[in-house]
Amino acid sequence: MAALKERAFVDLLRTEGVDAFADVRPALAALLAAGVPCAAASASRHARQLIGAAGLDGLLAGVVDGEDAARLGLAGKPDPALFLRAAALLGSRPQDTAVAEDALAGVAAARRGGFGLVVGVDRTPLRQAAAPLREHGADLVVPDLATLVRRVWGERG
Repeated sequence: MAALKERAFVDLLRTEGVDAFADVRPALAALLAAGVPCAAASASRHARQLIGAAGLDGLLAGVVDGEDAARLGLAGKPDPALFLRAAALLGSRPQDTAVAEDALAGVAAARRGGFGLVVGVDRTPLRQAAAPLREHGADLVVPDLATLVRRVWGERG
């Protein structure tokens, strides 16, 4: 059953693709244009495939996914190992790196990893996740990545 499910998922990715949130591509493109390298970190072993199917891979300097985690023995969130690996791929120290995350465990992982800016992304309709994201360590909570780019990197010029 698991093998059937896996084949169906991979077939759907190949034939249907995937839609990213509308703000992701413009935000990543703006950061790339500003010289801010970005990486994706996900415990999903399908992260690279999903990013590729969404057409976002060209906007990222690196990806750390579940396959990498298994190969390198990296613990999953709330351990910061995935984020630390992504920062290393960027050639950046954690304290000089921002992490944007929508999951509480991811925010906690970034805080534990000593990242310079931990951003919670609250896409809930009534911003119900804002307080829990802050409680888990978010320095800033935004409704989407476009807001993050405007509020942080837009202010830097």
